[in-house]
Amino acid sequence: YKGDNLKESRRIYIHYYYNIDQAADDEKDFDRKLISLKQELESGERVLQHEKLYQQFITWKTTPKRGTQVMVKEESVIEVKRYFGFFALITNETMNAVTALELYRNKDVVEKAFGNLKERLNMRRTLVSSEQSLDGKLFVQFVALIYLSYIKKQMQEKDLVKRFSIPGLLDKLDVIECFEQPGKALQVGEMVEKLEQLYYDLGVTPPTSL
Repeated sequence: YKGDNLKESRRIYIHYYYNIDQAADDEKDFDRKLISLKQELESGERVLQHEKLYQQFITWKTTPKRGTQVMVKEESVIEVKRYFGFFALITNETMNAVTALELYRNKDVVEKAFGNLKERLNMRRTLVSSEQSLDGKLFVQFVALIYLSYIKKQMQEKDLVKRFSIPGLLDKLDVIECFEQPGKALQVGEMVEKLEQLYYDLGVTPPTSL
């Protein structure tokens, strides 16, 4: 940040991946963008910020009789689409491609969860009146991320990621009802065998009535 330039020799490893679902989504988004660009030119309502895109992907000509005729530059489109769905991970530690991807996904889960928790726990703005209250908020968020990381790890080990997303798994468990009254034993609603197995897969003893 001081503008210094540092140089050193270091071995790095690059892993390349292809995500077919992401490629399909990227292509759909790109096609919608092309349609939007064509409509802007045909209607005469050009957008200044899109001038470079017009030049890169579209040719057009305007005549008094036929108006504006728009055509897509197929070669430019093919050149861009060839990279859809590909991404790369760079590491300076020796590991195979599967391990590198798992580490990246775990990190991505925590980062996204951190963003979600900032909203749910009102952590985007601290809104506290004391340093003690701030420490309490940060501690709750820290513990929540630990739980989330553990759930993600267990889902990978038990191969639950093929059947559930993290929100989907939690929604499954959220249907279990629990009743507690002062001076009375805890009562847990009926639980089917499949839900009990999810608890065991997560390494947790299923709750029962006391």
